[in-house]
Amino acid sequence: MATVSVCVLVCNEEAELWRCLESVRWADEIVVVVDAESRDGSEKIARKLAHRVEVRPYEGDLEQKRYCCSVAGSDWVFVVDPDEVVTPELAGELQRVLAEDGRVGGRPCAGFEMNRLTHHLGRWIRHGDFHPDWKLRLFRRSRARWVGLNPHARVEVDGPVERLRGELQHYSFRDLSDQIDRIQLHSGQAARALAADGRRARLRDLVLRPPARFLRGYFLKLGFLDGAAGFVIACAIAYSVFLKYAKLWELDHR
Repeated sequence: MATVSVCVLVCNEEAELWRCLESVRWADEIVVVVDAESRDGSEKIARKLAHRVEVRPYEGDLEQKRYCCSVAGSDWVFVVDPDEVVTPELAGELQRVLAEDGRVGGRPCAGFEMNRLTHHLGRWIRHGDFHPDWKLRLFRRSRARWVGLNPHARVEVDGPVERLRGELQHYSFRDLSDQIDRIQLHSGQAARALAADGRRARLRDLVLRPPARFLRGYFLKLGFLDGAAGFVIACAIAYSVFLKYAKLWELDHR
């Protein structure tokens, strides 16, 4: 059976971290990188349940994930966020493919995607921009690379990718206020990353992108089937798009 290292990035996540790490106790190694600015009990929890814990200044989502994976001991890496929980069904699927060293039907794979299910506003969200939410999280480190712009890094692999059954449960936000706080943080990070990449915000970005994102999530992706929660989520995501380009415009005109 191939060994696997679980990689987790943490910053002030004591309310969620224990549940996350308990759901991956079956792994050969758990590596936790704690943001140096973390002020709660996250590091203490990590040192009780993880095999390796490092405290590191936050340089960006892309840089932190590259570093965390680089210190993992196994070639197979499974990346989990601290507010996520691996269900028993998904854990069984992960162990099954690792027992075959990533082979599916005799074909070696470089990575595996899993569907993430988000709990927000008192219910599981099964439509809109939140679902389906396929994430490439299990992969061969030797055939993978981290790409994208902060704060949303993503991994790409050289080779076939398969999808697993079982869900990755995502307890993303404590409440709507928490979501708005994160929108403020992430929109600023995204605007700075776009500016560093030479992008500029135009009026049409401010006028057209937010309503287009709302229409996509609420109507095209059936967000209305999640009731009032679906409407609130579609509005919040449109607001995040507006803030990202408004902050990019501000950076350009400052």
